[in-house]
Amino acid sequence: MTATYTFDVFSSLDGFGSASGGDWGGYWGKQGPELLEHRLELYGGEQRMVFGATTFREFVQMLSTTNTESEVFDPWVTRMVNLPATVVSSTLEEPLDWPDATTARGDAVDVVARLKEESDAPLRSHGSLSMNHALMAAGLVDRVQVTIFPVITGQTGASPIFGGAADFDLELLESRTLDGNTQELVYRPTLHG
Repeated sequence: MTATYTFDVFSSLDGFGSASGGDWGGYWGKQGPELLEHRLELYGGEQRMVFGATTFREFVQMLSTTNTESEVFDPWVTRMVNLPATVVSSTLEEPLDWPDATTARGDAVDVVARLKEESDAPLRSHGSLSMNHALMAAGLVDRVQVTIFPVITGQTGASPIFGGAADFDLELLESRTLDGNTQELVYRPTLHG
């Protein structure tokens, strides 16, 4: 039996993972108590995080330079940081500035295929867009979980969450509305064609 792999990502309605400029702030300023409680539940069970090197570096920098009162330190983020993590990287050296993280050298497809076979716990990746696009194309992503915030960032949108990915057909597995206006959609991706 292989471990389930979930690609978990935040998005604006127009498909961007973040915004450059403007005054959006974290969660585009649209987080509510239901979203935060649900995120904590998602990260409450046993699981292993998987990050690409770039996203991992960004998380480490963000978590070390921000005020502990900001949304960066919401309880679900603290829980994520304390989960075991594998960082796919050929450049990072251990020890990593993360409580329980190890590096895995090599191609992400090979690393994650091995993790799926060896892990007793589900695997989850938050962000790491290009790595997860490659994993989706290789058929290693079981679930794509997209949390869509009620904003359009046409002028300030950055990091298109599926920009550069292959074409996929999606089977809707779950959907929910959080705080009356944020959508969480969970799909099973299948390479199109």
